[in-house]
Amino acid sequence: MLTENKFGKYLIYALGEIILVVVGILIAVAINNGQQNKNLLKKEQTYLKGLQEEFKTSKLKLNELLEVNKQNYLGAKTIMENISNPNISLNEKQFSELLFRSFSSDISFNANNSLLNEIINSGSLKDITNSKLRIRLTNWKSTLEDIARQEEELGNQRVKVLDMFRTNKNSIKTIFEQTNPNSEINFHQTKSSVSNLNLLESLEFENNILMFYLTSKATETSHYDPLMKELNSILELLQTEIK
Repeated sequence: MLTENKFGKYLIYALGEIILVVVGILIAVAINNGQQNKNLLKKEQTYLKGLQEEFKTSKLKLNELLEVNKQNYLGAKTIMENISNPNISLNEKQFSELLFRSFSSDISFNANNSLLNEIINSGSLKDITNSKLRIRLTNWKSTLEDIARQEEELGNQRVKVLDMFRTNKNSIKTIFEQTNPNSEINFHQTKSSVSNLNLLESLEFENNILMFYLTSKATETSHYDPLMKELNSILELLQTEIK
């Protein structure tokens, strides 16, 4: 074409070739992007469904923990009411049962976070497209750290009460005998067991019980209840995003 001075036709032909190449590249890029987006959506849905199962399990655990904590502080409250009311007198068995109910169970929320930790550590949290959900998932770890600090303080108050039975004046064995009469442990039977009823007249015991009650109650109202609301909010967001 050039040798025959047909430059105009050559230019049109060359531009046509370029356009065809560009269109081909754009189509290939679009197909590749579409496949990548499809894979990302599939990956996100896998994450969302897995997270939903994890948070459902955590919710069940929290519900159980709320019941245990409530049982603990209600038992402590009953003990305090008996201390302050001279018209009510507990016998050894009743006192032992209250002590066992209130202080036999430690409190610790162990959330299921294996998938969430994997998502955060691998940098895949950015694949969660819902920004509100992404923020809540990011804040979840710090929320659990706050819960753990409160549980540690509650554990300290629980230990202070239990330490009063690690003396020569009071007996854990008496509590065990009164609440577990059919235990496999065969204690040596004595004519008279050590009574713990003297604690009802102890100001130190009353102070420790009161601090345990207040801390346990605060754990519920200021920590576990808000945690349950946050858990439910996350589950609602997960449900809206799951296709």
